[in-house]
Amino acid sequence: MSRLRRQLSASTTNVVETKNLSDIKAKTGNLYESIAIIAKRANQINITLKEELHNKLEEFASHTDSLEEIHENKEQIEISRAYERMPNPALLATAEFMDDKVYHRRNEDNLFS
Repeated sequence: MSRLRRQLSASTTNVVETKNLSDIKAKTGNLYESIAIIAKRANQINITLKEELHNKLEEFASHTDSLEEIHENKEQIEISRAYERMPNPALLATAEFMDDKVYHRRNEDNLFS
């Protein structure tokens, strides 16, 4: 199991909980900036998980198998189900942001351009 999957599955649930907007805003001083940071982190998590899933499924792929053999590959099905049960990347990114696990910086030069 990858480091990212261990980290994600240990700390976050699949249940969506409401967040206090003032708590999210307090992290950066600007609600929209906080949401943009969360969105960028969610995209990073999504890309990483997608690449990881495709790499794992590629291990089982055989380009000479018949159609029946492809549909009966239990290992691929179990791997796919494990990834489907993982929390949404947006939930993971929000949890990381609220726990101060996301590094972000403000580029002052581009603020008023």
